[in-house]
Amino acid sequence: MKIAQIAPLYEAVPPKLYGGTERIVAYLADALTDLGHDVTLFASADARTRAMLVPVRDQAIRLDPAPLKSDLAAHLTMLHEVRRRSDDFDVLHFHVDLLHFPMFEDMADRTVTTLHGRLDLKDLPGAYWRWPGFPLVSISDHQRKPLRFARWLGTVQHGIPASLLPFSPRPAGGYLAFLGRISPEKRPDRAIAIAKRAGIPLKIAAKVDYADRAYFTNEIRPLLDDPLIEFIGEINDHDKAEFLGNAVALLFPIDWPEPFGLVMIEAMACGTPVIAWPCGSVPEVIEDGVTGRIVDSEEAAAAAVEQVAHMDRRRVRSIFERRFSAEVMAQRYTDLYLRLLRSGDASQLLTA
Repeated sequence: MKIAQIAPLYEAVPPKLYGGTERIVAYLADALTDLGHDVTLFASADARTRAMLVPVRDQAIRLDPAPLKSDLAAHLTMLHEVRRRSDDFDVLHFHVDLLHFPMFEDMADRTVTTLHGRLDLKDLPGAYWRWPGFPLVSISDHQRKPLRFARWLGTVQHGIPASLLPFSPRPAGGYLAFLGRISPEKRPDRAIAIAKRAGIPLKIAAKVDYADRAYFTNEIRPLLDDPLIEFIGEINDHDKAEFLGNAVALLFPIDWPEPFGLVMIEAMACGTPVIAWPCGSVPEVIEDGVTGRIVDSEEAAAAAVEQVAHMDRRRVRSIFERRFSAEVMAQRYTDLYLRLLRSGDASQLLTA
């Protein structure tokens, strides 16, 4: 198949530092190429890909030093280029939320739109009622709940290359890990409380967005003045392998409807179990008692530290390989593309 992957322009593909959606687009484009498909990636020029790259911006927006820039203009320019070349592809796979809907309404039956974010936002239902012809893919079944009426083609959970993060048979570091972004819904404060209750060191490798700087300064920074807590900051993929692989467990104490939670499968790739709250996709990703523990209190999370320390890390890794590799993800998308093309009419798609 000739497949176009249309990425957001906020981060490089894959991101140089923190970033989820662009990371998955990178892994998917490469894995589809490895499966023999003819893949074209629309992204910023700093993308690294085995697909054919169509650069539509000189670099990703977030790390662009230009003081003034327009993300809307950049994305509309990219969509214009995709539209101009649309006849070159069997499938147009969008990862830019619903921004493309007005421009591609007449060819919705050749599009797939993966929704990467939360869908319980005030204005979304009206928009999806307005453009009902676009086949959608969720990244967890829970993500769909606010938009049950939409035209869901299927759910495809994220995957990462099996070789990206090596298996670590034992946690040499003896610490708990928190990896991601400092924000109220990610609950780094809860992670700190768990570590203190368990009496085990916690390392925090996290990005602080401009919007969350006040939260970090006022709520989190005062909690870092403890010998058990170490704030590392934002790390890259090279550092991530050692950071996760040497941890006793990853703490994922979220307080929001997480659509997927990529860091959970990154930890599993290293063989590192996950201690998480049962929010959003968590029960679909973590097998309680096998790849981690699902808890609902700081007390239970602290108790789970001892439990996960004795889990079979090789089994955690094997479950990752079976369920969450990039190859598995790409094959599932291939099946959806074929289903779409065989239907010949998006209006005939069955709700998955």
